Amino acid sequence: MPDIVWPSTLPLPTVQGYSVQPEDAILRTEMEAGLARQRRRFTNVPTKVSVRWIMRRDQYAIFEAWYRWQAKEGANWFTITLLGGLGLLEQEARFTRQFSARLLAGGTLWEITSELEIRERPVLDEGLLNLLLSEDPAGLIFSGNSLHILVHQTLPITLN
Repeated sequence: MPDIVWPSTLPLPTVQGYSVQPEDAILRTEMEAGLARQRRRFTNVPTKVSVRWIMRRDQYAIFEAWYRWQAKEGANWFTITLLGGLGLLEQEARFTRQFSARLLAGGTLWEITSELEIRERPVLDEGLLNLLLSEDPAGLIFSGNSLHILVHQTLPITLN
C-alpha cells in the first residue's frame, strides 16, 4: 500500500454520483465471416470510480492542500476506503483527472467531484466463488456463525 493515506478528517465519497467502471480487458477482432474473435488482454484491469464528496469549508481547505502537496496534484497513489461488491475496503487509488469543486446553496458546503483509478478491484477469489456457487450461501453463513460460537464461547467454557 502507498505511504499516502486519505486524511481521516475528510469524509468518504457519497453514494450519490458514485459509480464503478472497469476498463475493457478483452481485445475483439471482427472477422470477414463468422463470429468475432476475442481474447483477454490483461489479468489485472484498472477500474475507474466516479466520486463525489460534500465538505465543509475547513475540510475543503484540507483537501486542497492534501491534493496539492501529498497527492501531487493527483499523480500519486494513495490509500482510501471505497465501496465495492465486498463492502467498504481500503484500496490503492489515484486521480485520473483534476477535481471540480462547486459551492452549494447556503455557501457553507462544497461539492467536490472527480474520478479515481483503483489499481485492483477487490473481488472474491476463485475458490470462494466456486464454493458459493456450489453451496447455499445462507447455510454457509449460518455454519460460520455456529462455528464462531463453538470456538469462542462454548469451547473456552468446556476447557476451564
